Amino acid sequence: MTVPFLKMHGLGNDFVVLDARAERLDLPPALLRAIADRRRGVGCDQIVVLEPPEEGGDARVRFWNSDGSEAGACGNGSRCVAALLMSESGQATARLETQGGLLGCRMQGDGLITVDMGRPRFDWQDIPLAERMDTRVLDVRLGPIDNPVLIGPTAVNVGNPHCIFFVQTIETHDLARFGPLIENHPLFPERVNVSLAQVTSRSSLRLKVWERGAGITQACGTAACASAVAAARLGHTGREVDVTLDGGVLAIQWRESDDHILMTGPVAVAFSGGLDLEMLAPAEARS
Repeated sequence: MTVPFLKMHGLGNDFVVLDARAERLDLPPALLRAIADRRRGVGCDQIVVLEPPEEGGDARVRFWNSDGSEAGACGNGSRCVAALLMSESGQATARLETQGGLLGCRMQGDGLITVDMGRPRFDWQDIPLAERMDTRVLDVRLGPIDNPVLIGPTAVNVGNPHCIFFVQTIETHDLARFGPLIENHPLFPERVNVSLAQVTSRSSLRLKVWERGAGITQACGTAACASAVAAARLGHTGREVDVTLDGGVLAIQWRESDDHILMTGPVAVAFSGGLDLEMLAPAEARS
């Protein structure tokens, strides 16, 4: 079975986009991992699948990480899908049904897409954490007990869980080494996305992200939203910031009138092709 796909990205955070609105696709975890493999498959951070809408949106959208696990939200992937749906309809708006809720999207000038990511959640049960704790400063530390390298991150849920360490200089910390340790920390029963955030002004942040189930990525839209909200919540910045990631800049506004987060950034189509799912599937997926 050959299925058409688009390879898209938002600031280098790349996706294989599949359309299952007309015909359901069977995508077991082993097959998802094969598609995402950068040597033997197409290669991507996440697989994004469009399905028929169920709640009045333009499409239901599901996101899978490169390890085959499903994610509740994906900011850059949402912008990519919104651009496709608006191109199809000829309209400047689109609504996406996701596990994280119904997301309203709008086309801006210069090819930028804004997604309303909804309200952030801060309660320990909403992150979720394994125990009751103040999510402003978590009891998490890395390094020797008497001289930790990192300590006291903050937590935010913006459709998926995020843990943010605010640091003086991002480059002095090895996120590739400790990212998986924090992702799988017992405090986070559903695992967690891990960010290093550096405040560069009252209206700007520098961010590096280890994504749950994907590793270090060029950009992460939900991490940019979570870090911007966390910075404002802790008094480091105002409610409008530019977040610079390895792949580029996202503009984040945490709207005071309703607490919704608005994320604005570019999208791009890299190429299109066809996937022979039977040929690509590893033996465990075919059995």
